[in-house]
Amino acid sequence: SLYVSEYFSQSAQKLSFYSWYGNAKLFHFHVPEDTVLLRWLLQASRGKGPECTSMEITVHFRHGAPPVINPLGTRFPANATVRPSYNISITLSSAVQNTTFVNVTSPAAGDWFIAAHLPEAAGRIEVKGFSTPCPYMFQADMFVLRLTDMPVLEPGVPMPHTVVSSAKPLHVKVFVPKHAVGMRFQLSSCVTSERRACDVRVLLGSITLPQSFQRSLTCTGSINCSLALDSPPWEKWLQIMVESLGTANASVSLEMLASFTVCRPGSTSSFLNFISLNQNQAGARPGAAGSSAPAAGEAPGNASGQRSSCLQSQPVVREDLDVVSVRYRLLNGPSVPVSSLSPTLLLLNLNTGVDSGGSLVVNLLLNKTSVSLANASVVACVSAASPVLSLNATQNCSTAFSQGYPLSVSTSSGEATLIVLYPQTDDWFLSLQLLCPRGQGECSSAEAKVTVFAYLTPCFNDCGPYGQCSLLRRHGYLYAGCSCKAGWGGWSCTDDTKAQTMGTQNLATLLLTLSNLMFLPAIAVAVYRYYLVEASVYTYTMFFSTFYHACDQPGVAVMCIMDYDTLQYCDFLGSVVSIWVTILCMACLKKILKYVLFVLGTLLIAMSLQLDRRGVWNMMGPCLFALVIMVTAWVHHGAKRRHCYPSSWKRWVFYLLPGITLAFIAISVYAFMETNENYYYTHSIWHVLVACSVAFLLPPRDKHKKPWAWSQKLTCRYQICQNDREELYAVT
Repeated sequence: SLYVSEYFSQSAQKLSFYSWYGNAKLFHFHVPEDTVLLRWLLQASRGKGPECTSMEITVHFRHGAPPVINPLGTRFPANATVRPSYNISITLSSAVQNTTFVNVTSPAAGDWFIAAHLPEAAGRIEVKGFSTPCPYMFQADMFVLRLTDMPVLEPGVPMPHTVVSSAKPLHVKVFVPKHAVGMRFQLSSCVTSERRACDVRVLLGSITLPQSFQRSLTCTGSINCSLALDSPPWEKWLQIMVESLGTANASVSLEMLASFTVCRPGSTSSFLNFISLNQNQAGARPGAAGSSAPAAGEAPGNASGQRSSCLQSQPVVREDLDVVSVRYRLLNGPSVPVSSLSPTLLLLNLNTGVDSGGSLVVNLLLNKTSVSLANASVVACVSAASPVLSLNATQNCSTAFSQGYPLSVSTSSGEATLIVLYPQTDDWFLSLQLLCPRGQGECSSAEAKVTVFAYLTPCFNDCGPYGQCSLLRRHGYLYAGCSCKAGWGGWSCTDDTKAQTMGTQNLATLLLTLSNLMFLPAIAVAVYRYYLVEASVYTYTMFFSTFYHACDQPGVAVMCIMDYDTLQYCDFLGSVVSIWVTILCMACLKKILKYVLFVLGTLLIAMSLQLDRRGVWNMMGPCLFALVIMVTAWVHHGAKRRHCYPSSWKRWVFYLLPGITLAFIAISVYAFMETNENYYYTHSIWHVLVACSVAFLLPPRDKHKKPWAWSQKLTCRYQICQNDREELYAVT
């Protein structure tokens, strides 16, 4: 046999601490057909700075869809089926880099996904630029060993083969036809080169993670052995590996036979129903009612003929609505007939390759008036790759190589819902059958009507009122995740273990909004001292900070007077400009120079905030530059007057030192104390401290101007001119 090795690589990604699914970094690979060995090369590394510590990286694997993970231990929504993902841990301790290999023998062909993340996020709000986080990088590479000429086992035809040695297993494949109910694999004429009874092991199927249902058959000391499988995967290649358990040099000769039991599905009149559907969508036309009458009249006749078939297939139309959004419509109407003689089958097509990033929702509603037996129930099973066709015999909802998801409705419980998170890429089937407690003979002539609603949605229930559904992308692959707020958690933001109460949400909103009213004293002081431009800036900041925080609340106590992004930008702009004009006002510059710096600085601040709104230097840069201007002006005034400026000790003790202290405390709270849990009161303290520091730091009014002098400018009258110069010198 000829083996070909192939190598696939993707660029490294920077890992994040986990708080929701968007923090997990996803890698998407495609394993080709006839792959006999898959090897993952996982490379993790961290930075070399002192901020880098030992870290544990969790890596999840899954075939067919992104892995469903729950690192935080939160609750999933009701009726959701969750199977834990296969994961490993990679530790970065003293070593800067770690390399790990993961081998998978006989992997399933198709899409494979890897998700990697760091431990749970600490919840601390870090100001961009104050600290340098340690970079943790992760890269996944894939090596595959593929067999180019894998022998094909034809159904019903015995085929002789030879296992050369125990180190070289034999690989063959067989194609499973559609509507296959069962498969039987037989091994006969098995002898070794030493003319002894063979000792071999047969593995049927491929390995899929997190769960693998690979079937094993061991033939020890027996010439003939066989294995029967129920519901093999339809229209797929099934790999069979035979390995020798005997001596290393002894070859094994054997004969393999694969046979299938194929069922005959009942007719569904899908073509006539499709014509009827198009006519109903186009509206009433002449002859439309007459043309649809034969289809309706043909249904009872077909039903009588279908009772001898093994299943009743109902035609389903797939309607693509949006990205990762699909609705399934039944051509015969939302209600389907379910009998006890044979299961009713619905095909839910999810094999496009772009459907695995959402949630599959199946809802069953029993029409209780249609069931004549009080104790009868309708058992359903949702499965991938192949349907479950023996619901009346075994109700465990399992196929040959997978485990389905069971559902049931009865007269006592007439509704059932199933949510499949990140369904794997495949054909999905919904099987329904009527069961009676005293045997199938009791309800042989009974029939139930079940209304079926099936759809694929990006996020179940749109993440609820306390979550936001986000569409994530990895290269060309799209998938969705829920970002929760107000303390809610879980896959669909349905876990209220740490949820904020309505009282807490209202308190947070009131604190963050009403704390901005502390700017009123600063505005009053500015107006009293005739600093009208500064008072206008403080009013602007107070207004937009109030309504930005009213719109930024995570709960339901939210009020947005305009677009959120606009409110955020205006709040950030007002905050930085307020600091800018306050420090320049303290510098006591000439009016024309001060106002030029006001306007020029505001324009530069607006530009820098547009480039990077959360950068620390957008606030620290204007502050430091304004402080340089203020210190230079104070040194100039002190040198000119030949004494310290400001000269009054009362100014320093009762105004400047308290104002500077409040400003430093505010900066410390803003930069080092804010977390997601205490944000609503630590940020409110920031509002109060900044507003109070502004009121203390504003310089006194001009000694030649009276208090509230701005009001005198509102009336038109004669005024006596006065000299506004600060210093008068007599020339002798």
